[in-house]
Amino acid sequence: MASKSCQFLRLYGYDLLLGSIAAFYVFTVPYTKVEESFNIQAMHDILYHRHHLDKYDHLEFPGVVPRTFIGAFLVSILASPIVLVISLLHLPKIYGLIAVRLALGGINLSTLRFFRVQVRDKFGHQVEAFFIILTAVQFHLLFYCTRALPNILALGVVNLAYGYWFRGNFYAAINCLIFATVVFRCDMLLLLGPLALELLLTKSISFWEATKYCSGITLLSIGLTILVDSIMWEKKIWPEFEVFWFNSVLNRSSEWGTHSFHWYFTSALPRSLLAAYPLFVLGVLLDRRLLLFVLPVFSFILLYSKLPHKVCTQNIIWSSVIVKIYVILIWMVQELRFIISSIPMFNLSAAVAANRIYNNRKKTAWKLLNFIMVGLFLVSLGCTAISFLASYDNYPSGRALKDLHWMGHLGNTNEKWIHIDTFSAMNGISRFCENEYPWGYSKEEGIARDEFLQRNFTYLISEHSAVDGFECLFSVNGFSSARIQLGFPPIILVKEPKIYILGNMEIKDIMQLNWPGCP
Repeated sequence: MASKSCQFLRLYGYDLLLGSIAAFYVFTVPYTKVEESFNIQAMHDILYHRHHLDKYDHLEFPGVVPRTFIGAFLVSILASPIVLVISLLHLPKIYGLIAVRLALGGINLSTLRFFRVQVRDKFGHQVEAFFIILTAVQFHLLFYCTRALPNILALGVVNLAYGYWFRGNFYAAINCLIFATVVFRCDMLLLLGPLALELLLTKSISFWEATKYCSGITLLSIGLTILVDSIMWEKKIWPEFEVFWFNSVLNRSSEWGTHSFHWYFTSALPRSLLAAYPLFVLGVLLDRRLLLFVLPVFSFILLYSKLPHKVCTQNIIWSSVIVKIYVILIWMVQELRFIISSIPMFNLSAAVAANRIYNNRKKTAWKLLNFIMVGLFLVSLGCTAISFLASYDNYPSGRALKDLHWMGHLGNTNEKWIHIDTFSAMNGISRFCENEYPWGYSKEEGIARDEFLQRNFTYLISEHSAVDGFECLFSVNGFSSARIQLGFPPIILVKEPKIYILGNMEIKDIMQLNWPGCP
């Protein structure tokens, strides 16, 4: 029995480690942001409304650009047995949200395992071990691998492409990237192009053979997404083509602001890779085999840097240049999700460098490098802990609705009608957070603050602390800023009230409950 347990750990120990970290993030931070809203709402509607398309969220709130339902269908199918049990036991739907996020994480970590096995076969067991260590001490890959972003749905397919690339199955690798480009993220074309060009220049593939093998998957992918999404959107549509047209041809993504050309190299990659950032550069210098693998991925980042993307400004208190640099290296900005598919390949290069340093650690010239590397691992672990703590407090409206359900159920009002404003809907609330009758919900936009009382809302979940006819019942704090201090802890995460729960003053029985009050 003990030998079987040891064998199981040898086979799946790394997967258990990464899966446990990802699951920890899911259970501690279950709520979602606006960037995930389409796929999360789609999964909810597929699981709970099924064939009743008229009840689907996307028909009322379509978003700026359409997205495909294919990823939502896949994840929902995997999570459906658990969601069925949750429904039969009449448990809150938030457990359904956890189920779909775990299912998505399982898909991404399974494809990462496929890539990792190819890494082990090509570079050895020690490089595989360092690959796992680097991934575990980073924050973003494991935190985001369960979040229903189009980039994360594409990540699983890109991991498969990396694995096939390492196995020498080049046409399968290209087919995976074609599918990811056509269905999930049109910007994967920026990775597909450099990889295909490199394979052509190195004569790993021929142009005519590639055309023959890849035209089928291209047509199949286009046909699949048009078929599925035309039914779901109730009109003829190819979602990613519309995204491509919006972002690239019309260039309208820049309406949300732009980052500088070097932003991915000086901000996004350092924060996402942490210790792996300097190590991946060293890995390319130490092992010539890595250049052919890293170059297309590096070209992907370079090409992406030429595209305009929205700015995500954080309220960080800068007390010095050192503080600014330090916080930039650790703070999570949502826009790095666009290049998250590059992290596994860069981690491989970093793992090769770490392995070389470790194996030569007893040599005089390498001792300092080994000491620096251990320090980098510890810094990465600390940065990951801080990023997690900031993220924990970055979904205040989800926690606000949960607390309202808990405290508000004591009232005797037959129907409790909640209005959720735009800010709250963007910062933690999804359909999975809603409860059944007597709770009802409205996300109607454009209501003037003096009109809420006329609509007979029982509660408001709002970014405003004062609305005519409503009393502030309690507030929920959210992450506000980061501050450096001399002492321990060196970084303080400052929180302040972000969400306010307001009660209708005309409904006496909710006013008589013992609410915490607002600051």
